[in-house]
Amino acid sequence: MSPGSASGTPPAAARGVASRRAVLQAGSLVLLLGTQQIARGATILAVRVWPAPEYSRVTIESDGALVAKQFFVTTPPRLAVDIEGIDLSPELRELVAKVKPDDPNIAGIRVGQNAPGVVRLVVDLKQPAMPQVFTLPPVAAYRHRLVFDLYPAAPVDPLEALIAERLRDAPVTTAAATPKAPTPPAEHDPLGDLIAQRTTRPVPAEHPPVAAPPVAAAPAETTRPPGNRATSTHTDRIIIVALDPGHGGEDPGAIGPSGTREKDVVLRVAHLLRDRINATTVGGNPMRAFLTRDGDYFVPLGTRVQKARRVQADLFVSIHADAFTTPAARGASVFALSQGGASSTAARWLANKENQADLVGGINVQSKDQHVQRALLDMSTTAQINDSLKLGSVLLGEIGGMAKLHKPRVEQAGFAVLKAPDIPSVLVETAFISNPDEEKRLRSSAYQEQLADALMRGITRYFAKNPPLARSRSV
Repeated sequence: MSPGSASGTPPAAARGVASRRAVLQAGSLVLLLGTQQIARGATILAVRVWPAPEYSRVTIESDGALVAKQFFVTTPPRLAVDIEGIDLSPELRELVAKVKPDDPNIAGIRVGQNAPGVVRLVVDLKQPAMPQVFTLPPVAAYRHRLVFDLYPAAPVDPLEALIAERLRDAPVTTAAATPKAPTPPAEHDPLGDLIAQRTTRPVPAEHPPVAAPPVAAAPAETTRPPGNRATSTHTDRIIIVALDPGHGGEDPGAIGPSGTREKDVVLRVAHLLRDRINATTVGGNPMRAFLTRDGDYFVPLGTRVQKARRVQADLFVSIHADAFTTPAARGASVFALSQGGASSTAARWLANKENQADLVGGINVQSKDQHVQRALLDMSTTAQINDSLKLGSVLLGEIGGMAKLHKPRVEQAGFAVLKAPDIPSVLVETAFISNPDEEKRLRSSAYQEQLADALMRGITRYFAKNPPLARSRSV
């Protein structure tokens, strides 16, 4: 008998088996803990609700990816989402209070612990919806995001909304624009007239023309022969200018040294410019502004282009505030699309930065609409670019009269938001928000008013030389 066995110490082989067993048991415990930590490791960092007429968005941001299962109930309409691997937290409870009473789509949100490690979130809806639930990886200042986009089943028609808005001002505006016109009879239908004016233009296939009701014949002496579409300077219809305030919602855009957010400044400038456009006539024809976003919510780049085409816009003006890596850069710029290379390294850099807005704002890459958007963004024409350069030149000239310019000419690059094939489109960088002096100026109401005035003068000058019917359209 060996000394080891006499003292009760196990032989070497036995000790090895015991050691391996201990390691395996410990390893199993580590694996179990690891699985539990992975399942319950995500911490909720922030919750946000973004209401808008087009869709409302709910975002849950966490430090780890979340797994969710969704269920949609039609009556009454509500979306239930089970989020796995987390427990109910104060951050999630905040969602209940973040829903505003005037949210067009969301009536309320309920959250609760549905099961251990599973939180159920129920979004009660005001109308039938088409929900999209998807995740976004970390980008820019954001960590992982779980997103619920709630689109109305019956979306708002922007052209109808624009006509209805225009009708509210029609009696005053038309009287001022055409003081010599005969007084219409009491039973005259102004909506029919307005729709008839809009149907003188080609209408996209998804919005067929609306037949106008019969209108009393005008006196013979007021009848004009039909104008040639290629040379006419009188359009007999509303002139629509699409204004595109950059960024919005999840995408703040550039942020100045004092915390000024690009998305806020450009929306204020767009509102001021809208007021001026809506109070203006060109050649006797009323103008109307259409905003691609009219609040603090995100609109994908391709959707901005599609919206402008749906209202058959005559111009597209995207409004931004520039930023650079150093605070010394300053001055306003105007950009048009380039089908080839960029006109400068700076223009290419800026276009690449602006084109990343979809990544920051967050789009559902599995959405079928993305295929349509990508196809649309490859259709731009040489004629559109030439008209865009004309528009850009007059805008740059007017801005140069009230502010410093970064470059004395219109630059070109492959901006995705400018790729409407049939609408002259420009992107205006109002100033460098990354420059402390220009950031202060951008925050100033006086400077915002001056910008809106300059842009309005440029738009009016463009139409004076380029009537809307003087260019061909392809839809």
